Amino acid sequence: MKTRTILLTLIVAACCLLAVQPIQAQNGDSQTSVYQTTFGSNPNWITNTGGASSNYYWDSGKAMYYFSIEPSSGSYSYIPVDFDDGSFTLDYDVIITRIDSGATFRMGLSGSEMDPSKGPNVISMFTNAKYGQIMWLHYVSTGNKLVEVNSQSAAVEMGTDAYKGATVKYDVNKTYHVTVNYNDDTKVLSMNVKELQSGNDIWSYFIQCGENLRGLNRIYLGSKGDYGMQNIYAKGYIDNVRFTVPSNEPVISETPAAAVPVATTPTAVTTTKKPTPKVTVPTPYPTETPQSPPSGILPIVALGIAGAVCYISAIRKN
Repeated sequence: MKTRTILLTLIVAACCLLAVQPIQAQNGDSQTSVYQTTFGSNPNWITNTGGASSNYYWDSGKAMYYFSIEPSSGSYSYIPVDFDDGSFTLDYDVIITRIDSGATFRMGLSGSEMDPSKGPNVISMFTNAKYGQIMWLHYVSTGNKLVEVNSQSAAVEMGTDAYKGATVKYDVNKTYHVTVNYNDDTKVLSMNVKELQSGNDIWSYFIQCGENLRGLNRIYLGSKGDYGMQNIYAKGYIDNVRFTVPSNEPVISETPAAAVPVATTPTAVTTTKKPTPKVTVPTPYPTETPQSPPSGILPIVALGIAGAVCYISAIRKN
């Protein structure tokens, strides 16, 4: 009886292996993580405001990273990443608890400068200025070409027609998930913002860079290069920061991410001031690639099952 019980257990285990293996393969990720933190432990980001900074620090109770960004303070916090060029995706969650008039939350990628006016720079921004609480994508090439787009409707700057969709604004004390994606083949930089709780996309748009991005090796946030008034602040928390690059696995299909609103492809504008924004469908993101079970596992399991069944039959005949 004991022998039969052991054999039946082996058969059940083999069947479970057959069922689980394809699921594990289908859950494979077509992105390779270069840097990732959920802030469950101290991320040890580097700041120029001192080790016991009150401007940038890990909040162990909330398991998030606190920021207090003040113009003209030149403050920043960053973490180096092992990256130089190619396609990439930066994801993070942000909740802004305070945004004074004239203050700006900035987070993105840079070289050693970490100055929004100097390339290379890719920054997502939440501002509270001329157009109220709107969102921006800011790009500076290695040759210091500046292009910006924002979520304001029908603003006109420097004689350029602006984005004509409905104005999209963000709220304080609401968590947003931000995705910044760059496709090195098409040289398209895009940004998507969604409400984290509902999962609804609220704004998507892109910039045609016209050249490859190089030298982005730091994830950072701060006010370096911002010469606005002092004693005004953008405060809040970031969480779930992830920086990924495409893996070498083939992608079977690609599904474009939703854009809000959908418009025709714009012509990027180079300017020394904030150019007016355009909207379009963002760069498609890779989908997961299902894989086959490892070669050889099915024959081995099948032989094991067959042998066990034959053995049980022989015992019953005897």
